[in-house]
Amino acid sequence: MPSWIAVVILMAVAFLFAVGSLIGTMALKPRRKFDAKVEAYESGMVPLHDSRGRYNVRFYLVAVTFLIFDVELLFFYPWALYFNMISDQVSLFASGCVFLAILAVAFVYEWRKGALDWNQ
Repeated sequence: MPSWIAVVILMAVAFLFAVGSLIGTMALKPRRKFDAKVEAYESGMVPLHDSRGRYNVRFYLVAVTFLIFDVELLFFYPWALYFNMISDQVSLFASGCVFLAILAVAFVYEWRKGALDWNQ
C-alpha cells in the first residue's frame, strides 16, 4: 500500500467524524425556543433596550491597532529568544530592525491620520 493512501484514509475519517458530529448535534439538540435565549445576558437584570446598538468606528480602529501591534510581539519574542543561538547575528539584527522600522512607519502613519486622537 503506498504511503499516501494512509493520509487519504486519515483525512476521510477526520472529515466523516466532523460531518457526523455536526449532524449528530443537530439531530439531538433540544428544540425548545424561549425569549430568554435570544436576549443578551445582562447579569440577571431585565434589559431596558435592544443590545444591538451601533458603536463608534474608533473602537474598531483601536481593536485593529491593538491586534497589529500585539501580533508584532509574537514575532519579536522568538526572535529575542534565539538571537544568541544563531551564528549570523548581524543579519538577524538587521532583519529585526527592518521589521521594527516598518512597524514604526505604520504607527506614524496611523498617528498622522488621526486614528489615535479621541477628540475628533
